[in-house]
Amino acid sequence: MASGRPGEEDQAAWLTRNAVDSLPEGELGRKLAVAESEGRPLRVKLGIDPSAPDIHLGHTVVLRKLREFQDGGHTVVLIVGDYTARVGDPSGRSQTRPLLSGEEVDANAQTFQEQAFAVLDSDRVEVRRNSEWLNMPMEDLFRLARTTTVAQVLERDDFANRQAAGEPISILEVLYPLLQGYDSVAVRSDVELGGTDQKFNLLLGRDVQRAYGEPEQAVLTMPILPGIDGERRMAKSVGNYIGVSEPPEEIYGKTMRVPDETLGLWWELLAGGPPPTEDPREAKRTLARSLVGQYHGDDAARAAEAHFNRLFVEQRPPDDLDEAGFTPVNGQVHLPALIADVFGVSRSEARRLLAQGGVKLDGEALGPDDHEVGADRLDGAVLQAGKRRFARLRQEEA
Repeated sequence: MASGRPGEEDQAAWLTRNAVDSLPEGELGRKLAVAESEGRPLRVKLGIDPSAPDIHLGHTVVLRKLREFQDGGHTVVLIVGDYTARVGDPSGRSQTRPLLSGEEVDANAQTFQEQAFAVLDSDRVEVRRNSEWLNMPMEDLFRLARTTTVAQVLERDDFANRQAAGEPISILEVLYPLLQGYDSVAVRSDVELGGTDQKFNLLLGRDVQRAYGEPEQAVLTMPILPGIDGERRMAKSVGNYIGVSEPPEEIYGKTMRVPDETLGLWWELLAGGPPPTEDPREAKRTLARSLVGQYHGDDAARAAEAHFNRLFVEQRPPDDLDEAGFTPVNGQVHLPALIADVFGVSRSEARRLLAQGGVKLDGEALGPDDHEVGADRLDGAVLQAGKRRFARLRQEEA
């Protein structure tokens, strides 16, 4: 760590440069000064509930900030919320989150942790599960519940909106912010990070720490990364995401779909600076190569770009086509049914693609009347649906 007050100010300014909130004002600088005087690193906490098996680029915004703390010599405490995931975080929710089984939570926790290490230095992370301390005696839960009033919890926007709409709020959801706050007590958190949707929970963690006689943590919130539509937040539930474990060509191709007006924010949050060029297409290509390289390696990045060029620049099918079999009836094949079977879409979606000229056979566009096609025309041909789905067709015996 840097020594002397000027170094602490510089470090605080660097760490907060792209954050939304650094609360209370100046607190991170004071924490750095105290840690320096005591000759120890800060303990920087991030809690993640493993409600899904994979992490996406939206999660990596906060993980990248954690890595900056690591690179500054501080200790990252990654809390896998295997216990709080059974409660369900109400933040940003318009209704109660469906509960996961213990087996689902445990499986997700393992995968999530492994994928987080694509960003974090695994040798400098203290990984904890909050089941270590939240499976507490009832007397301890009563003590925790006394630290906060119902009115204080219900004033948060998501609860207030649900009350106004007549949506149910479970007692477990009301307890959730207290449980997350107790995590900060258990790991002696100096700083806690989260997205802007976590601001209430992070600040309440300070109240819980104070009630237990512990020093109160500084709070840093990071922006919410918009998804590939450039509007809604990145979320797997609406297909608006790029997962860090997705195939390289998917990461590359999805990045190229990001709207130009969103590109600057993506660069800032995912690459740490502005785009290197004013040409949006080249800026997307550079970012796509960087993202694939980070999660799959440079060779995979080059291959993903070549795959993209083949499909969208040269407009040729990929080299490694999957084969799909079909069985004709009286020498004919009902094309909407074949498209649905091969590409996993509905028949109505297949008919829509045909009507819009989105289906090609060996590069030739088919039309809305091409519902029945001869088997001899299909056998060995490349079927394309949209810009990204290809398959080579082979006739099978009935």
